[in-house]
Amino acid sequence: MKLFKKESKQKKETRSLPMGRKGRSAFAVYAALVLMLCCCTTTAFAASDPLTVINNLSDFIFGLIRAVGMILLGFGVVQIGLSLKSHDPSQRANGFLTLAGGVVITFAKEILTLITG
Repeated sequence: MKLFKKESKQKKETRSLPMGRKGRSAFAVYAALVLMLCCCTTTAFAASDPLTVINNLSDFIFGLIRAVGMILLGFGVVQIGLSLKSHDPSQRANGFLTLAGGVVITFAKEILTLITG
Protein backbone atom coordinates (compact mmCIF):
# COMPACT_ATOMS: atom_id res chain seq x y z
CA MET A 1 0.00 0.00 0.00
CA LYS A 2 1.48 3.32 -1.03
CA LEU A 3 0.89 6.16 1.37
CA PHE A 4 2.63 8.88 -0.56
CA LYS A 5 2.61 9.44 -4.27
CA LYS A 6 5.86 10.30 -5.92
CA GLU A 7 5.83 13.59 -7.74
CA SER A 8 5.74 13.36 -11.47
CA LYS A 9 8.82 14.23 -13.45
CA GLN A 10 7.00 17.00 -15.32
CA LYS A 11 7.43 20.52 -14.05
CA LYS A 12 4.23 22.48 -13.67
CA GLU A 13 4.20 26.03 -14.90
CA THR A 14 3.54 28.59 -12.19
CA ARG A 15 2.62 32.23 -12.66
CA SER A 16 1.42 34.94 -10.37
CA LEU A 17 -2.18 36.02 -10.32
CA PRO A 18 -2.84 39.42 -11.84
CA MET A 19 -3.59 42.16 -9.31
CA GLY A 20 -5.49 45.22 -10.37
CA ARG A 21 -5.09 48.81 -9.21
CA LYS A 22 -7.63 48.40 -6.40
CA GLY A 23 -5.89 45.27 -5.14
CA ARG A 24 -2.50 46.95 -5.06
CA SER A 25 -3.81 49.99 -3.20
CA ALA A 26 -5.69 47.81 -0.68
CA PHE A 27 -2.54 45.77 -0.10
CA ALA A 28 -0.49 48.96 0.37
CA VAL A 29 -2.98 50.29 2.94
CA TYR A 30 -2.97 46.92 4.75
CA ALA A 31 0.85 46.80 4.81
CA ALA A 32 1.04 50.38 6.13
CA LEU A 33 -1.50 49.58 8.85
CA VAL A 34 0.42 46.49 9.96
CA LEU A 35 3.67 48.45 9.98
CA MET A 36 2.12 51.22 12.09
CA LEU A 37 0.64 48.73 14.57
CA CYS A 38 3.98 46.96 14.95
CA CYS A 39 6.21 50.04 15.21
CA CYS A 40 4.01 52.51 17.09
CA THR A 41 3.35 50.56 20.25
CA THR A 42 3.64 51.94 23.76
CA THR A 43 4.67 50.21 26.94
CA ALA A 44 1.98 49.69 29.56
CA PHE A 45 3.23 49.82 33.12
CA ALA A 46 1.56 47.92 35.94
CA ALA A 47 0.50 49.49 39.21
CA SER A 48 3.33 49.97 41.67
CA ASP A 49 1.51 48.23 44.54
CA PRO A 50 1.35 44.42 44.10
CA LEU A 51 -1.76 44.18 46.30
CA THR A 52 -3.63 46.48 43.93
CA VAL A 53 -2.77 44.20 41.02
CA ILE A 54 -3.96 41.12 42.93
CA ASN A 55 -7.19 42.86 43.95
CA ASN A 56 -7.87 43.92 40.36
CA LEU A 57 -7.29 40.36 39.15
CA SER A 58 -9.55 39.02 41.89
CA ASP A 59 -12.30 41.46 40.94
CA PHE A 60 -11.99 40.44 37.29
CA ILE A 61 -12.17 36.71 38.05
CA PHE A 62 -15.13 37.14 40.39
CA GLY A 63 -16.83 39.21 37.69
CA LEU A 64 -16.46 36.30 35.27
CA ILE A 65 -17.80 33.89 37.90
CA ARG A 66 -20.75 36.23 38.52
CA ALA A 67 -21.52 36.24 34.77
CA VAL A 68 -21.58 32.42 34.71
CA GLY A 69 -23.87 32.45 37.74
CA MET A 70 -26.27 34.86 36.02
CA ILE A 71 -26.39 32.58 32.98
CA LEU A 72 -27.21 29.62 35.24
CA LEU A 73 -29.89 31.66 37.00
CA GLY A 74 -31.55 32.46 33.68
CA PHE A 75 -31.32 28.86 32.53
CA GLY A 76 -32.84 27.64 35.81
CA VAL A 77 -35.78 30.05 35.50
CA VAL A 78 -36.43 28.90 31.92
CA GLN A 79 -36.23 25.26 32.99
CA ILE A 80 -38.71 25.81 35.84
CA GLY A 81 -41.08 27.62 33.47
CA LEU A 82 -40.93 24.81 30.93
CA SER A 83 -41.49 22.20 33.63
CA LEU A 84 -44.58 24.04 34.90
CA LYS A 85 -45.94 24.10 31.37
CA SER A 86 -45.26 20.41 30.69
CA HIS A 87 -46.05 19.14 34.24
CA ASP A 88 -42.71 17.32 34.47
CA PRO A 89 -41.58 16.95 38.10
CA SER A 90 -38.03 15.75 37.32
CA GLN A 91 -37.41 18.76 35.07
CA ARG A 92 -38.83 21.00 37.80
CA ALA A 93 -36.39 19.52 40.33
CA ASN A 94 -33.49 20.04 37.93
CA GLY A 95 -34.66 23.61 37.35
CA PHE A 96 -34.71 24.39 41.07
CA LEU A 97 -31.27 22.82 41.51
CA THR A 98 -29.91 24.89 38.62
CA LEU A 99 -31.51 28.01 40.08
CA ALA A 100 -29.99 27.35 43.51
CA GLY A 101 -26.57 26.68 41.97
CA GLY A 102 -26.81 29.89 39.97
CA VAL A 103 -27.61 31.87 43.14
CA VAL A 104 -24.63 30.35 44.96
CA ILE A 105 -22.27 31.00 42.04
CA THR A 106 -23.57 34.54 41.51
CA PHE A 107 -23.01 35.51 45.14
CA ALA A 108 -19.79 33.48 45.63
CA LYS A 109 -17.67 36.52 46.48
CA GLU A 110 -20.12 37.74 49.11
CA ILE A 111 -20.43 34.24 50.57
CA LEU A 112 -16.64 33.90 50.81
CA THR A 113 -16.40 37.33 52.42
CA LEU A 114 -18.99 36.33 55.03
CA ILE A 115 -17.17 33.06 55.78
CA THR A 116 -13.69 34.56 56.06
CA GLY A 117 -14.85 37.63 57.95
